[in-house]
Amino acid sequence: MDGSHDEGWFTDPYGRHDARWMSDGTPTGLVRDGSVESTDPPPDGPATVAPVRIGAEGPGDVGGGDLRRADDAERDGAFDPKRLTDAAEAAIESAPGF
Repeated sequence: MDGSHDEGWFTDPYGRHDARWMSDGTPTGLVRDGSVESTDPPPDGPATVAPVRIGAEGPGDVGGGDLRRADDAERDGAFDPKRLTDAAEAAIESAPGF
């Protein structure tokens, strides 16, 4: 990569998958083929193609919800069971067939 601090889904610079997650500009083992995510550690060799950021039109994009970092929960405050229940009920009510 070019040393940038890009984070998100990019085309796989190794050409093995549709997309590969970049963290701080570095390819990770998280990959995506269509809407299926899995892991495949980056090869030891150099990238074979220049990665391109995948926008909203990218494979399996879920609107940015997959861009949350693991430490985001710490910034969201303490666990609130009422908030969790409300979110679950809203998800169920918006599901097809309900």
